[in-house]
Amino acid sequence: MGEKPSLPPYAIARQGKRAVYDREAIHGILDVGLVAHVGFLAGEEGSIRPMVMPMAYARDGETLYIHGAASTRMIRNIDEGAPLCLTVTHVDGIVAARSSFNHSMNYRCAVVHGIARAVTDPDEQKRALALITEHLLPGRMEEVRDHLPRELAATGVLAVSIDAASAKIRNAPPAEARPEDYELQVWGGVVPVVTGLGQPLDDGRLAPGTKLPLSLAAARQKFS
Repeated sequence: MGEKPSLPPYAIARQGKRAVYDREAIHGILDVGLVAHVGFLAGEEGSIRPMVMPMAYARDGETLYIHGAASTRMIRNIDEGAPLCLTVTHVDGIVAARSSFNHSMNYRCAVVHGIARAVTDPDEQKRALALITEHLLPGRMEEVRDHLPRELAATGVLAVSIDAASAKIRNAPPAEARPEDYELQVWGGVVPVVTGLGQPLDDGRLAPGTKLPLSLAAARQKFS
């Protein structure tokens, strides 16, 4: 699970027996996730509220890239040096115990704290968008046309440094509160939750002779 590094208090996971601080393990959770829930503060002085938005993302070393329409609240209002928190969670199973109190879930969750900066360099913007596309569909950039200038102008990208990160992992059967609970005629165990990509459905407007691209097969393998 790795030794607990020197982290600020907000980045230290509660329930230490499930905490993981090893960067490779954290990267592994991030690299097979589809959505990051991004927490930030929005509003003006006197009416600031916490917000959480689900966003596509990609990791590049110790940086996470996220993107959205340039006109959206988060992209438009994030100041340079703004702190963000990103969470990626995989649910692997529902843990059914013999008492409702001890029901749980098996899961893998990575929480990243970092500082956001707006990506203004055109080359970095294109590279970040390519990384996000490739994260979702490996090899896709070789199959599609280039971005149009107006598309790039309408898209905002933020780079978030992974300054502090932790993971929590549970992968175990139910833990009953009392030994005598195991004598009850109540089913206990784990119901696996399986996530995968299904058979691709075309949009009905494929050009004649179009075949399924390799990126779809690569994505189904990656996220299975």
